[in-house]
Amino acid sequence: MEAKIRVLLAKPGLDGHDKGIKLIARALMEAGMEVIYLGLRQDPESIARAAAQEEPSVIGLSILSGAHVNLTSKVASQLRNVGCGEIPVVVGGTIPPDDVEVVKAAGAAAVFPIGTKFEEIVGWIQGRVSKTDKSCQRTGGVLNE
Repeated sequence: MEAKIRVLLAKPGLDGHDKGIKLIARALMEAGMEVIYLGLRQDPESIARAAAQEEPSVIGLSILSGAHVNLTSKVASQLRNVGCGEIPVVVGGTIPPDDVEVVKAAGAAAVFPIGTKFEEIVGWIQGRVSKTDKSCQRTGGVLNE
């Protein structure tokens, strides 16, 4: 049996709106992907720990709070600390057009602002992520405390 693409989804920061990420999770599952949803109010360290444990093919962050650059940077940094820096991170939510390249520079492989069609997100993941890649290098990386 062919391995499924594993997607870890999280809502970093204090944003409490999760309808969008739940719709994304459903679209990804309907496309045949395995989804691990961490839930609301996740900190960058917990997202990185979960990535090290779950070894997803891609990590999706939903950010509506306006802290998209800072949170993306912190998650990317923590992923590097645990040896998972090669996992592509996609960011969706309230991302102004002028911030898209800034969010990418902060560590996002792709940015999907509100209004992006599910098919575009699914297609990007399917086109970018190999189903057999393991992107975490288990080198004993420890999070900075």
